Amino acid sequence: MPITEGQLLEIMPNARSQAGVFISALNTAMLRFSINTPKRAAAFLAQVGHESGQLHYVRELGSDQYLSKYDTGTLAARLGNTPALDGDGQKYRGRGLIQITGRDNYLQCSLGLFGDDRLVFVPQLLEQPQWAAESAAWFWEQNGLNELADRDQFNSITRRINGGLNGLQDRLQLWARARAVLCQPSV
Repeated sequence: MPITEGQLLEIMPNARSQAGVFISALNTAMLRFSINTPKRAAAFLAQVGHESGQLHYVRELGSDQYLSKYDTGTLAARLGNTPALDGDGQKYRGRGLIQITGRDNYLQCSLGLFGDDRLVFVPQLLEQPQWAAESAAWFWEQNGLNELADRDQFNSITRRINGGLNGLQDRLQLWARARAVLCQPSV
């Protein structure tokens, strides 16, 4: 069920011109990863809308100091980054419409999208609209989020994406708009 640019703008009004940049990539990614019902698409677009600031951000914001949390220590190790203070935090910062973060996640995403490890060497690919959308849809599928969307378990989806319920009100507002636009009963 492809969505139109107009529908995308109704869901994410602040996307403005970015809707035209991302509409084709989103439709391709959603088709590839079976985000193919109104419920699935509504939940996916709501989460993507929040995570990307309504399609304005495909790279995690933060200073070198902020991103250093991914460079050394427990979090860095959990993400598969090297234990040395070597810039892995900056290199493998969150990218894509749903932020892929950490060397291990870049590798798994790369294998899922390309069948090779290219994202480990060129992580900036996830800043391109096609791969930003595809990586988000890949993450969605890998984490069983279609099944949760089918059951309207939006808070569980949020926890799997974010680790908590950060930004829940914004996500819920986007979800309500997406459902209003995409889940209308046929007359």
